[in-house]
Amino acid sequence: MINVEAIEILRQTMSTLQKLTKAYSFHLYSIWLFTLTDLKTIVFPSTFFGLINGIAATLTNTHKPPSSSHHLHLPPPSTILSKTPLVLFWVWINLLPFAIDNQRQPEAIQEDALNKPWRTMPSKRLSPLAAKRLMLTLYPTAILVSLYCGAATQCLTLIFLGYWYNGLRGADANCLVRNFINAIGFICFSSGAMQVAIGGRAAGESALHLLKWWPFVIATIVFSTVHTQDMYDQRGDAVRNRKTVPLVIGDAAARWTIAVPMAVWCVVTPWLWASSAVGYVAPVGLGLTVAVRTLRVRNERGDKNTFRLWNLWLVSVYLLPLVKALETYFWARRMEASTGFGTLNV
Repeated sequence: MINVEAIEILRQTMSTLQKLTKAYSFHLYSIWLFTLTDLKTIVFPSTFFGLINGIAATLTNTHKPPSSSHHLHLPPPSTILSKTPLVLFWVWINLLPFAIDNQRQPEAIQEDALNKPWRTMPSKRLSPLAAKRLMLTLYPTAILVSLYCGAATQCLTLIFLGYWYNGLRGADANCLVRNFINAIGFICFSSGAMQVAIGGRAAGESALHLLKWWPFVIATIVFSTVHTQDMYDQRGDAVRNRKTVPLVIGDAAARWTIAVPMAVWCVVTPWLWASSAVGYVAPVGLGLTVAVRTLRVRNERGDKNTFRLWNLWLVSVYLLPLVKALETYFWARRMEASTGFGTLNV
């Protein structure tokens, strides 16, 4: 005979589990919403940079004789690609506390109520106090993860930049400071992702040394063109009294400060890598598209799509070291085959 009391206990237990699952799902989704709009601008591009440029460094390293003092012990491409989940997680866990700090500010909640009402704070899924507590918990978590992954320097720099951007209102007071913080932030995320992909600080720094001036070029590109993101958000930035480029010098002038650098960088970047015609196709095609759209498409929806194309263009620029490394690698293989010497091993 079935015990009625046991059935009631089982029913209550299942009800409690359902409530806990619903509560956890609610809060996990709230956390996810903090970084949703940054997936296409920070998380995926930074991860892509780390993996692609890590592979490029490995291929570049294969051209150096093992006995050479410049030869580095770097992992093969297959090992780097296997780190993709870890790289993604490192970028995301370092972005999350910054995003929470940015979105929990009263001015940010007011701005998001206009532009992004679905976000965690304007939709009241979390209180500002609870968001602050979560942020303070996540910063130590990010540090511990970064220590494990070998990218603690980038993590600590990002924490400082986050305080400058949000706590000291560096993003609001001066458009040049805003672009500078964005540029350094991009490099921290990208170089940190590369170090995680390569397998730690020592190997990652050595790989960055192989790429020489490339991180500084990327930082300069971001500094000179990242205000593409501010073109579609002028309404919200005005409410927040944020000193962005279009609000400081005017919409028309701001568009030229994007279009001209884009037209220059889309040609200069493949030239810096001495790319073949293949290396010019995507950067030039996408870069000129962004430049033309910035000048001709002047509405909020169009500017948002232009910014998405800017992110895609930046990814095509990230590919240039790999394109060059592959060209050099296959050229070396053909030369070895024609001379009858041994083959390269990757």
